[in-house]
Amino acid sequence: MHDGFSWSKWSAAIARWCFYALLLVVFVGPFWAFAMTAFSGVTLQPGELVFWPKSPTLANFHYAWFKTRVWRFLLNSMLIVTFGLILQVSISALAAYALARKKFVGSALVSMLILSTMMLPEEVIAIPLYLVLGNIPLFKVSLLNTHLGMILPLIGWAFSIFMLTEFMKKVPLELEEAARMDGASEWQIFWMVILPLIKPALGTVTVFGFIMIWDQYLLPLIVANREDLYTLPVALASVRADEAMPPAVFVAITLIAMLPSILIYLAMQKAFNRGLLAGAVKG
Repeated sequence: MHDGFSWSKWSAAIARWCFYALLLVVFVGPFWAFAMTAFSGVTLQPGELVFWPKSPTLANFHYAWFKTRVWRFLLNSMLIVTFGLILQVSISALAAYALARKKFVGSALVSMLILSTMMLPEEVIAIPLYLVLGNIPLFKVSLLNTHLGMILPLIGWAFSIFMLTEFMKKVPLELEEAARMDGASEWQIFWMVILPLIKPALGTVTVFGFIMIWDQYLLPLIVANREDLYTLPVALASVRADEAMPPAVFVAITLIAMLPSILIYLAMQKAFNRGLLAGAVKG
């Protein structure tokens, strides 16, 4: 009986580790092959990946950084994602505060209109967006071929507003009333009471917002027709069409484009996971 129990325990442990190994191969394996291919110094066929670099070298990254000038596209993407994300999270938090904590006529309609924007594919609004950015109403200026034209359409995102609204609704009204009785202003309540209590949600929308802005392809494509304004996703599509580009160099450029998203997730992993867990529990 004791031997049977030990055998069942060991078999369960072996099955568990085999399952973990399978998950590791499925999820980490492709990224590992991708990274090893970028460091490979031999000529590869298009679509070919290696699990260990042949003649390891940094030449592919050197070529991508200086010959392809990927640093310029990386700088454009970083500029857009930095200012776009700051504005997006700020506007979303303010809008969520108004929807969650204030009672006004038509609030349900406003919420429905904001959520309805998530139903529209980007392709549907591409032409109207191009026309509006080409001639901003009232100001009569064009934002085409500008960084601002690639930032402004990103600052309002229904997902962030909806998520922050739901979290703010869970903050007890007693805390807000106590702060108001102590003489706190509306801004102080928002900044010192509400925001600290929804940090997990802020971390979650920051990670999702970063990935959403970083991966934008259609918006930079319709706004910028100058190569010096290309973001990394647009540059990748352009480089991929170049038949003279060595496959390993293209993989190196793609790896460079992936790193910021990975780093921002690792940096905010704790808040991101807490936000998802809290949302699941609340739901």
